[in-house]
Amino acid sequence: MTDTRYSGLTVVLGAVSAFAIAAPAAAQDFPTRAIEYIIPFDPGGESDITARLQEPLMEAALGVGVNVRHQPGGGGAVAWSEFQGNAEPDGHEIIGINIPHIVAQPIQRSDAGYATEDFDIITWFHMTPHVLVVRADSPYETLDDLLAFAGENPQSLTVGGSGTFTGNHLEALRLQEVADVQLTYIPFTGTGPLPAAILGGHVGAVISNSTLGVQLGDDVRVLAVAAEERLEVLPDTPTFQELGYDIVGGTYRGVAAPKGTPPERLEMLADLFTEMNETLGERQVPMGYQMTDIRGQDAIDLMTRLREQYGDFLN
Repeated sequence: MTDTRYSGLTVVLGAVSAFAIAAPAAAQDFPTRAIEYIIPFDPGGESDITARLQEPLMEAALGVGVNVRHQPGGGGAVAWSEFQGNAEPDGHEIIGINIPHIVAQPIQRSDAGYATEDFDIITWFHMTPHVLVVRADSPYETLDDLLAFAGENPQSLTVGGSGTFTGNHLEALRLQEVADVQLTYIPFTGTGPLPAAILGGHVGAVISNSTLGVQLGDDVRVLAVAAEERLEVLPDTPTFQELGYDIVGGTYRGVAAPKGTPPERLEMLADLFTEMNETLGERQVPMGYQMTDIRGQDAIDLMTRLREQYGDFLN
């Protein structure tokens, strides 16, 4: 299996010098020290892979170090809670954020430890549609095979995913609803542990992101994708809608600063992430990512829309 994180870095490092020239100059008073970039999940997942690709480009553009560190737990909630309680709103501390995670968790858990609105969102820089994946030698050759077993054996089929009341979890809940089956959802601390879980036979299936289906290749069978159209990177995988189930959804990833960060610094960082997307898209789109540039009021509107989309499971 190819290590997409480090092969991606090889490609991106070759573009660093050119990017440093093209990126907008930093304001004279920012940054004055290293940027702390927190990833609230395990190494090896989409958030980690992306941050590692962004790291050298950020350093080249900003002229300071960028310290990427992981703080997994609670489907992101552990890091988000500590960040809102302790990070300084000066732009030197940023954190990866995901939706629907940051929308769903505070609604479902009174002890989530953070509030959805208590971030200054810099941008949502990409999304990945959800996929339902089984091992290549699984007895489930189609979605109907899997759902037939689940219907006849309530709660016997284990389905892994990243965290609780995350995009993966909500998609599992929605599949139960539309297919009238009962699954047993197994939460992991991020996407990173999911390859070992499915390939090792520890779960019967996983609901994850399109990137996982691309990464695992012939080792798995992707039964369905939660997109409106088939994905170019998974052309043989039908959509849930094709198969008669109205499921369209995915995980958006972005980055945020503490509430109260100066607007000009937020804008500068957003511009930087936009420019990085232009460089990284060539590498990440074939990996299953869909690049986006959603900021300002549009970023808030996206959260509102997804809250309504998953409303049946959040209230």
